[in-house]
Amino acid sequence: MERALRLLGIPIDLGQSRRGVDMGPYALRYAGLQRNMEALGYLVNDGGNLDVPVVEEIIGGRDLSPMVKAKRHLAAIAGICNEIYQAGAAAVSAGDIPLFVGGDHSVSIGTIGGVSAAAEIGLLWIDAHGDFNTPETSPSGNIHGMPLAALVGLGAPELVDVGRPGAKVRPDQVVMIGIRDLDSAEKVALKQSGITVFTMRHVDEAGAATIAREALGILSRFPRLHVSLDMDVMDPDWAPGVGTPVPGGLSYREAHLIMEILAESGRIASADVVEINPILDERNTTAELAVALLASLFGKMIL
Repeated sequence: MERALRLLGIPIDLGQSRRGVDMGPYALRYAGLQRNMEALGYLVNDGGNLDVPVVEEIIGGRDLSPMVKAKRHLAAIAGICNEIYQAGAAAVSAGDIPLFVGGDHSVSIGTIGGVSAAAEIGLLWIDAHGDFNTPETSPSGNIHGMPLAALVGLGAPELVDVGRPGAKVRPDQVVMIGIRDLDSAEKVALKQSGITVFTMRHVDEAGAATIAREALGILSRFPRLHVSLDMDVMDPDWAPGVGTPVPGGLSYREAHLIMEILAESGRIASADVVEINPILDERNTTAELAVALLASLFGKMIL
């Protein structure tokens, strides 16, 4: 019996200051996302893209103060994430596998909230960054650096309360992989949070396979897992088309190996892939890699 995979594009770049990431969903489709998922036996229902306002609509084309801009962006992102939340919850309720394609990482406030509405999930946050800032600690004020904090109940109430009041996951439900770029206050907050964090040093020392299996072991009590894949987890040599590249990331094979091991668990129930910026990419390389990684995550094997 075919498994139904529900695809939703979220062309949003409001969570950060570098334009272009809103074109990520188009780049992923162009790279053959649906074709690759269907080749694995999934029945793909592409729900198109959410209607997301662009920056100029929100600020009215005026030169507003940074504080006013931040407030308007926060309200707009909270509204969009509420729509994403409802879409994710509906997909899970129908027995489908939701696959969300962004857009910047602020979308995960809605994706993870929605897929956890009916029952607890284990969350694998695969990213170069911690995304554990709040409006008070963030050096930039960019909301794409805040989603994980909001999901565990920290930060702006508008973000924390998306979909339903309060935290959507506890720290013991989260494992982070690939982290290598943290702000000072964010580093302190993560250390105090209780979240399991596997930095790139852990990957270097133990190897990608060991880290992936340890992550699955830590989340063993959760029959449903969500993978939030930020493409800047990759070394920029492999994924140049991201807005915040950080040297020293995962290699092509390390990333595929992690995805393959996660797939073997049989527990991947939903995913989002974010932060692909086609303007900065080279011949759609990053989107093509993202599609290949998603194929590995959803069951493609070498043999």
